[in-house]
Amino acid sequence: MKKIFITLLLPCCSLVAVAQTGKKASPVKKATVTKTQASGPAKPVFKNNLDSASYALGSNMAGSMKKDGLTSLNYDLMIRGMKDALEGKTLLISKEESQTPISNLFNALSKKKFLPMINEGKAFLENNKNQPGVHVTPSGLQYIVLQEGTGIKPKATDTVLAHYKGTLLNGKQFDSSYDRNEPLSLPLNRVIQGWTEGIQLMSTGSKYRFFIPYQLAYGERGAGADIPPYSTLIFEVELLKVNGK
Repeated sequence: MKKIFITLLLPCCSLVAVAQTGKKASPVKKATVTKTQASGPAKPVFKNNLDSASYALGSNMAGSMKKDGLTSLNYDLMIRGMKDALEGKTLLISKEESQTPISNLFNALSKKKFLPMINEGKAFLENNKNQPGVHVTPSGLQYIVLQEGTGIKPKATDTVLAHYKGTLLNGKQFDSSYDRNEPLSLPLNRVIQGWTEGIQLMSTGSKYRFFIPYQLAYGERGAGADIPPYSTLIFEVELLKVNGK
């Protein structure tokens, strides 16, 4: 979707000197450029509601995409794709195939936009892994054992009862079951990958602090208004109970 620029070609006018019989040709007067002409093309005239709606659709779609960082497209191919779809022609890229280039485009734009946050997370984790007591798993998950329990360890298919607190790298807290005074019951195979992996390391009664790279957290999408895309997260988790499947 892209902003569609409508350019109106204005007819060019020239002044022609007309020779009169037996008289000198009158001098050609210079064309006077009005203020309106100098300022650019005239505003297009919408002849009906379809014209207005067509322009509005283009500008609204472009405005939405611009918020995501998209400022340029191949306009010819975009219009070709719209016409082919509306006219029922065979598409050059199928609907299923089209999702890949669209996702790649917006992921690249998002990554560029949030590059400072990505670099901040990488730098933090690189420094943090060398701190006393920090363990690192092959996936890149980092953790510190704050308190070691003595109970059983859960499996990925288990549901557990846990207290937790989550913060961003800047210390801003985005969630806490402690504040609600209500632990959370959750299936380990339906949470972020960092939790699925990390909580399986814990024995019941343990309390760990996890440092979770964005790839093991909410990735390039983030979560709601409080967790931006590409956020490295810090969680303190207390495993209270393993409930089984």
